[in-house]
Amino acid sequence: MNTLAHAGPGPWILFFPLVWAAVIITVVTVLRRFGWRRHRGPGGSGGPGASRVDERSPIALLGHRFAAGEIDEDEYWRRLTVLEEQFGRTTEEKGRRR
Repeated sequence: MNTLAHAGPGPWILFFPLVWAAVIITVVTVLRRFGWRRHRGPGGSGGPGASRVDERSPIALLGHRFAAGEIDEDEYWRRLTVLEEQFGRTTEEKGRRR
C-alpha cells in the first residue's frame, strides 16, 4: 500500500521553467539595450540610425533649414536634387519615390 500523500512532481515542477524563462528574457533584454547596439556601426544591420548622415553634411544642413522654415518645400527639393547629383547618391539607393 502506498503511504505517500501524492505521487508525482507536484505543482513546483512549473517553477523551474518559469525561472529559466525569466533569466533568458532578462539576458536578452540587457544585451539588446547595452551590448548589441555598441557593436553596430554605420554599415551594420538594423534599426533606426544604422545609416545616419553626418550632422554637418550639406544634406543634413539643408534638412535643418527646411525643418526650421527657412526654405520652402520646392526650394528644399530643388537643392536636394543638386546635392544628390554632386555626391553621387541616387533615389534608388535612398528608397525615396517621387
